[in-house]
Amino acid sequence: MGERPTPFAPHLLGLINPGVVIAGNVLGGPATAMGAVWMLGVGPVLDRVLGSRPRAQGKPTSGTPFKALLYLHTVLHVCAIATLVQLAALGAEWYWLAAAVVSTGICSGVSGVIVAHELGHTRPKSISARLARMNMLLVLYGHFTEEHNVTHHKHVATTADPASADEGETVWGFVARTVPKQFRDAYAIHAKRGARGWRNRVVRVAAFEVVLVAALAALAPAAALVFVGQAAVAVFLLEYINYVQHYGLRRGKGERQSKMHSWQSERRWSCWTLFNLSLHPAHHLKASEGWWDLQPYDGAPDMFSGYYGTFWPALFSPLWKRWMAQKLAALPSN
Repeated sequence: MGERPTPFAPHLLGLINPGVVIAGNVLGGPATAMGAVWMLGVGPVLDRVLGSRPRAQGKPTSGTPFKALLYLHTVLHVCAIATLVQLAALGAEWYWLAAAVVSTGICSGVSGVIVAHELGHTRPKSISARLARMNMLLVLYGHFTEEHNVTHHKHVATTADPASADEGETVWGFVARTVPKQFRDAYAIHAKRGARGWRNRVVRVAAFEVVLVAALAALAPAAALVFVGQAAVAVFLLEYINYVQHYGLRRGKGERQSKMHSWQSERRWSCWTLFNLSLHPAHHLKASEGWWDLQPYDGAPDMFSGYYGTFWPALFSPLWKRWMAQKLAALPSN
């Protein structure tokens, strides 16, 4: 009997997040916190209670609806930011703006950054790649695609990759280290090709980001402030996920990348709403495949939860280090 194709419908559940964020920004008041409560409060519970997806799943017969979902999330990402800026321009109270910044930043981290991550693994001049760059510009991290595709995928699980976390490193220390290092690495990628100073794309993108923030500040200082705030939340979530994906996994000198260099989670809620990103060994070994075709690997390092369930433990370092030390010690290479 053949494997049942991966169903599309459960992935529509990921639209709840941008939907509640946009609604919260439009309604204002306590509703602005709905996105944060949904993702950081309800999400970890659903990650736990819904369990893992069935192993016996095959590739879908068509990737078209899965691709279309990426474009829909991109539209909703833009709408979420637009409603946040409007909320600030209308003079909402600072505490509801703060809630809206967190909720919108989480939306940007998923519907913007994770979507850009998927769209960025396409031809550089394609519409998908252009949309990926736009999504990253909206979180002021326009250098991400080059650094991720060139440096991270080549050097993952080595000291040459700033996006691979060491065992014992806290998420806070990791973010403080990786953000500037990734920017420098992205600049170096173009510099090695002879593009220095203003000719370097990373410099031009950074300048455009400054102009974008300045334009919003001219509209309303609060608008610029919330825009930068949501970008900061989105970037933190991006680097938190980087932290979890390869924590403590290292390749020996000359060792080729394998399924043992990325953590995997088959939790339904993370797979359904985060574009199968937690099937990370498959992404690294088959980066050109669409997210809908990714399948788990037998014997790959198994994370204790999906990305929702690991969020709060990762923020509290002693708990995280204790749990992960046990997971690392149980790996065959250890």
